[in-house]
Amino acid sequence: MTRDAFAGTDHPPSYYAATAKGAPLLNALEADITCDVCIVGAGYTGLSAAIHLAERGYDVVVLEAAKVGWGASGRNGGQLGTTLRKSQPELEEMLGRDHGRALWDLAQDSITTAKSLIKRFEIDCDLTPGIMHTAWKKGDMSWLREEADHMAKHYGYDKLRVIEKDEIGDMVATDRYWGGVLDEEAAHLHPLNYALGLARGALSLGARIFEHTRVNDISDGTPATVATDSGTVTAKQVILACNGYLGGLERKVNGYIMPINNFIIATEPLGDDGAKALIRDNVAIADSKFVIDYYRLSADGRLLFGGGENYSSTFPKDIAAFVKKPMLR
Repeated sequence: MTRDAFAGTDHPPSYYAATAKGAPLLNALEADITCDVCIVGAGYTGLSAAIHLAERGYDVVVLEAAKVGWGASGRNGGQLGTTLRKSQPELEEMLGRDHGRALWDLAQDSITTAKSLIKRFEIDCDLTPGIMHTAWKKGDMSWLREEADHMAKHYGYDKLRVIEKDEIGDMVATDRYWGGVLDEEAAHLHPLNYALGLARGALSLGARIFEHTRVNDISDGTPATVATDSGTVTAKQVILACNGYLGGLERKVNGYIMPINNFIIATEPLGDDGAKALIRDNVAIADSKFVIDYYRLSADGRLLFGGGENYSSTFPKDIAAFVKKPMLR
């Protein structure tokens, strides 16, 4: 997916877009303005940066090519978790204990920050506790248990509860798992409503946000000039918060970006009994496969299921059929 593909468009049709709340009314930039810091991209990174800079007294401008939360920030699995793709013992072995601990602290800080922002700005994003990491293979239970023991012993983190095979069948409606670990400190949420809440928070602190304002060029020098189709921003500092939509704005980074698309579908509302029959305790699920399946219940009792991915700038012609294959396994 390139910056050219959808810049300037509204949110693509999705469950998240259909249930979005409190989107601020934002205009495109149509003037030449100045600021202390210009942020390119109104996803989680850009909006969080805007909040933390604005509360320290900086004059902040955020430029968004499409809509707030248009990219991955507004259409992801909604899981607010601590873990990386490697277990903590593996990270320590790869990088050393100090570096491994730093990554853990960073993950914990991100969760604390997200929860504090939700509370501070009263963001209605269906924040719900719990993510369960499930063992797809019998052997996966060994390292899941090892990590839970390691985190309790060496990190004092006692929020990981080992779930054995005879219990997990009561918690989630499948017999495919060999057990799992429930992270009680992790959570899940409505990702787009979280992004929209961050935008409202940034605006309340005096940040200026412009949608449908694609950045075409950023000049070198201090101050920098950020050029768009209908205006410029002269800024002392520039933050690029574009994720995979960086395009040619920073060519040193662009060569390291490749498209990886993962997909989510939503069922019809299942009713209270139907939803509880699928996931008893309303926790999010993520399994141990390389291309993981991840799923959770929405606030209105739907199953939101993510699975299957491709490595292309195009999407499958029938996303629902593409995702149903892993969902029905």
